[in-house]
Amino acid sequence: MSFDDYRGVWVFIEAKDGAVAPVSLELLGAGRTLADKRKTELAGVLIGHRVTGLAAAAFEYGADTVYVYDDPIFTHYRTETFMKALLACTQKYKPEIILYGATSTGKDLASAVATDLPTGLTADTTLLDVEEDTGLLLASRPAFGGNIMATILCKKYRPQMATVRPKVMKALPREEGRTGKLIEESIPLQEEDVRTKVLEIVRRTTQQVRIDEADIVVSGGKGMGGPEGFQLIHRLAGVLGAAVGASRDVVEAGWIEHHHQVGQTGVTVTPKIYFAIGISGAIQHIVGMQNSGLIIAINKDPEAAIFQSCHYGIVGDAFEIIPLLIEQFTKALGGKEDGYVGKV
Repeated sequence: MSFDDYRGVWVFIEAKDGAVAPVSLELLGAGRTLADKRKTELAGVLIGHRVTGLAAAAFEYGADTVYVYDDPIFTHYRTETFMKALLACTQKYKPEIILYGATSTGKDLASAVATDLPTGLTADTTLLDVEEDTGLLLASRPAFGGNIMATILCKKYRPQMATVRPKVMKALPREEGRTGKLIEESIPLQEEDVRTKVLEIVRRTTQQVRIDEADIVVSGGKGMGGPEGFQLIHRLAGVLGAAVGASRDVVEAGWIEHHHQVGQTGVTVTPKIYFAIGISGAIQHIVGMQNSGLIIAINKDPEAAIFQSCHYGIVGDAFEIIPLLIEQFTKALGGKEDGYVGKV
């Protein structure tokens, strides 16, 4: 395969509730860096119905060009329709790199496109770089249970593709009024040609704070001793109005559900404040919270690895320290403990 015709860095722009998904803005920031190193353009691919107006956000966050497929057939995400649109665009314009958010939509679409082209796909990437001379995408992710970082290359095929976890890249500052080239595309696809039909959209709502959107996350590990001890984590989170996080060991032990897990095989979080309580600090966990604004660790082991990744560390017994924190935060916030125990 000759790579001479492949140029440009693309980002799949995911539309969510009438707006560009935050992960797509983050990827435009990462893509801008890659495109500048390769001295090429950064483009977005936007697929949906009544989404053309969202191209403005892509331009303001770094895109030079946006390819738009705007048609009622793309009203709801379906693998078949989105894949055919992206394949057609890829085969027509030949990008050398395509980035997708590691969301349910992004992962599904990327794997389908990679199978059909065919090309390689690096999943759940947490670090991106590119060789300026060869154009090789250096897509890195934790491997072997998070014990090492593996950098994966796709030397023989183009485009090179990767899904990137939300919250690990940073969006560029918005440049209001920035514009670019808008290219409207279409494919000859009719509804009767599509095998899958969307019958109903069911939205599940909850009053709990989403862990990946919270300003404060209080996470606990096996150092909390058991489900009863872990309730202190829920109590502290309740006082602070925080989300509850957990290490993988806690989830595997059944103390809390998987969507609370922070780390390589869980959720990546970037809160303003992150409490790591009774967590040893395995790399699998660190990669999921290392970009938090302020990290506070509590562990009775002074040699715990978590102290190498925190801004403030307290060596001591969490069962003595957490009640004191609850008492002081309750006084400082002028309220009272609400008894929240994080039942989900």
